[in-house]
Amino acid sequence: MAQVWMDYDRSEVEEVVGPLPDGLTYARYDGEHEPDGIEQVEFYVPPYFGPVDPALVGRMPALKVVQAPSAGVDHLLPHVPADVALCRAAGVHDPGTAELALGLLLAAQRDFPRWFAQQQRREWDQFNGGPSVADRRVLIIGYGSIGQAIHRRLDGFECDVVPVATTARTGPYGAVHGVDELPSLLPGADAVIIVTPLTPATEGLVDAAFLAALPDGALLVNVGRGKVVDTDALLAEVRSGRLRAALDVVDPEPLPADHPLWNAPGVIITPHVAGGTTAMRPRLFRIIEENLRRYVAGEPPVHAVER
Repeated sequence: MAQVWMDYDRSEVEEVVGPLPDGLTYARYDGEHEPDGIEQVEFYVPPYFGPVDPALVGRMPALKVVQAPSAGVDHLLPHVPADVALCRAAGVHDPGTAELALGLLLAAQRDFPRWFAQQQRREWDQFNGGPSVADRRVLIIGYGSIGQAIHRRLDGFECDVVPVATTARTGPYGAVHGVDELPSLLPGADAVIIVTPLTPATEGLVDAAFLAALPDGALLVNVGRGKVVDTDALLAEVRSGRLRAALDVVDPEPLPADHPLWNAPGVIITPHVAGGTTAMRPRLFRIIEENLRRYVAGEPPVHAVER
């Protein structure tokens, strides 16, 4: 019988979405303890955490669908054959990533690290809390579902939000600028939030020239992918004190303990945790359930990556 492997017990998923399709055998695979019957696996949901085993998919001759547990699939693309449907978990990270993007923005603007350090020393020193988010211009580079979720949440902060996508278009909140307009947009930005996926076009997008175009004191927030930013160029700018950064993703990742970015002035780092909140699993389980039903019915899956 066709097998489904995923890093969740069937009962966990069914508590959220109701009964999963019959006619399939469900097994839990956590990335370490391999169940029997790998040659019968037709639908595979890789573990969310941990490295990808490139040999595993090659040992699944019956495989038809790989359902990624994340919105990004760049780590899976090299290992999934072209004749196997690779599906994104579109939308599962929208709330968590948008929340952390705002959290990093607020923490940097209002200088939370300094307040926290002062608390640890039990000092009461009322210094100027830094720039506000209100009345500032915030660029969002990457305007898919996560970028739009960030925009919705920023609406209440009385700031000027400028969305940027690959090409100019009209979005749900008005004009969306094209990436070709960045040279004219960056000099007026108080903060830039990066939420682009990693593609050949976005790798190294935030380079020395990009950063040099930003005004003194500007903030770079990255909740997209680490390789979108040239780390050496960013280090040069923050070490000079000209720019600040709040990063959930970095390059390299994980960041080595001796990497200079850890102690660079004006830098806040979180360890790639934006999307992993309580809001993620219910959304992922609904996508898994829908694509399992589509698979059993012989219908194409949703959120399949075009390759």
